[in-house]
Amino acid sequence: MRRKNIVGYELDLEQPPPLSAAQRAELKALATVPDEQIDTSDIPLLSEEFWNSAISNPFYRPIKQQLTVRLDADVLIWLRSAGPGYQTKLNAILREAMVREVASRARSNRRISQAASSAFSNAFSFA
Repeated sequence: MRRKNIVGYELDLEQPPPLSAAQRAELKALATVPDEQIDTSDIPLLSEEFWNSAISNPFYRPIKQQLTVRLDADVLIWLRSAGPGYQTKLNAILREAMVREVASRARSNRRISQAASSAFSNAFSFA
C-alpha cells in the first residue's frame, strides 16, 4: 500500500530559514528575563553520582579533520610498525591523553571549588 501526500522537509543547519517578526520579538522578550525568574522546576538537578556513572554517547562520531603534523622520525616508524591503521592509532593515543587531561582538570576544579566553598562557609559562619 502506497502512502499519499507525504511531505519531506530537510533543514540546512548552515543556513536556517530567517526568523519571523513574531519569533524575533519573542526571543527579544525572553532575553530580558533575569535567570532567577526562569522556571526550572521541571528540570531535575543532576547529582554527582549521575555524572560519575554517565557514559559517553555510543552514537557519537567525531568529525575528522585533515591536517599536516610533524612527528619525530622514530615516533612515525613506531606507529607504522604495527601495520595499517597508524593514523587511527595516533588518534586513539591523542584522544586517551585528552580524556585523561580533561578528567584531571575536572577533578582539580572540583577540589578547588570545594575548598573555596569550605573557606567561604568558615569565613561567614556565625557559630
